[in-house]
Amino acid sequence: MCFDSSVKHQFAFTPSFSIFLTCSTEEELDILYEKLSEGGKALMPLNDYGFSRKFGWLNDRFGVSWQLNLPR
Repeated sequence: MCFDSSVKHQFAFTPSFSIFLTCSTEEELDILYEKLSEGGKALMPLNDYGFSRKFGWLNDRFGVSWQLNLPR
């Protein structure tokens, strides 16, 4: 569960908090990355970084950080 405070505060989302998703297929990962990156910012573009078959990290248009993984 995630929620935001209704009280005004001085902080926002940062990459220090990420939602990490393990995908079942490359197609699933590609679709999620494409949709979540619309209006957002890539932090690590989709690629094989050695620790998985394919991985991507991005901030969505709301500033929420997502890590998408396709394990080996």
